Amino acid sequence: MSWQPRRLDQLGYVSRGRSRHRPRDAAHLYGGSYPFIQTGDVKHAGLYITSCGQTYSEAGLEQSKLWPVGTLCITIAANIADTAILGIEACFPDSVIGFIADPEKADPRFIKYLFDAEVQKRFKQFTQGAAQDNLSQEKLLSLEFKIPIGVDEQKRIADLLSAYDGLIENNRRRMALLEESARLLYREWFVRLRFPGYEHTRMIDGVPEGWDRKTVGSLGKIITGKTPSTKDLDNFGSFVPFIKTPDMHTSSIVLFTEEYLSEKGANSQRHKTLPLNSILVACIGAKLGVVSLNGLESQTNQQINAVVPTKESFTYYSYFTLKEFRQKLLAIGGGATMPNVNKSKFESMPVIIPAEHLLSSFHETVKQNFEQIKTLILMNKKLETARDLLLPRLMSGEIAA
Repeated sequence: MSWQPRRLDQLGYVSRGRSRHRPRDAAHLYGGSYPFIQTGDVKHAGLYITSCGQTYSEAGLEQSKLWPVGTLCITIAANIADTAILGIEACFPDSVIGFIADPEKADPRFIKYLFDAEVQKRFKQFTQGAAQDNLSQEKLLSLEFKIPIGVDEQKRIADLLSAYDGLIENNRRRMALLEESARLLYREWFVRLRFPGYEHTRMIDGVPEGWDRKTVGSLGKIITGKTPSTKDLDNFGSFVPFIKTPDMHTSSIVLFTEEYLSEKGANSQRHKTLPLNSILVACIGAKLGVVSLNGLESQTNQQINAVVPTKESFTYYSYFTLKEFRQKLLAIGGGATMPNVNKSKFESMPVIIPAEHLLSSFHETVKQNFEQIKTLILMNKKLETARDLLLPRLMSGEIAA
């Protein structure tokens, strides 16, 4: 099979997304039924994009464009050259380029894997040293890359690689179902107050007998993260996971991070070390209110407030309680461009502490769900590693599909 150099615009239709306003500048454009895909959605999507964090109204759609299922989304700002394929019709801004493959010339999955294997590295040549990474459509279309001239070979390669992504996505769905099952039990017991024995429990001052009105600080020790000096490169290495908000986006348990601290860096702020199963809450910026657990002893940056539970039985109750707090955190953080909830405000937020026997029973019931989630995360990591080892060899033509 012959591999020949081609530009992206020789393989299909290429154009930038459209969006004239940011959410804070034109609120009337948002909150409707049309998915609005942003660079972060592309980065964390996997092979296909099936959900997003923002939507457009009819007015939003009028000043944008609805792209069809099968469009390859390519980020050109913030997260450079990340790619994912639309599994839903959606709009996206001019920080994302859309590619609609000519079915006789290209398979969009193959092009996505091509970007993963080699094109991202080449993009860095264009953005090296820039104050803010960005890539123009002109620069993108100036690139040539070798591909099989024949869609059948592209499909065979894409089929092999997408089999790994299919297993990964299936595991993600299983994780979501496991967490949702635990969340529904939390809401049944602690929101709807249909806990075991509720029929025989008196209400006192608006809460069941034996429950207490407390603050977040009563759930455990509150630790706000910190970043060691970035001027000293010896502070960073592979000793302790260093959790930042992007690490919290893809799973309820953080087991892998983009950055790690060295032993020197971790020891320089030893009091910031978090034990296993601390509850992490993003308390600044667009992701304010995102909640995760840490699956390993770790540290975080200053955008995260962590709760180190006073009792083991507080762990999963605190996790779901704090996930319910997102709107409250947004209100406390204010409507600023960079909303922020500091440690003092965070630990003083009111919470209700249920009776200990209920906390212990809930903890033991949902603990197995989170243990299964952790197992699935580790399984996905192995699948990703196997796929990524195979990827460059297939995409270079070194081995045949």
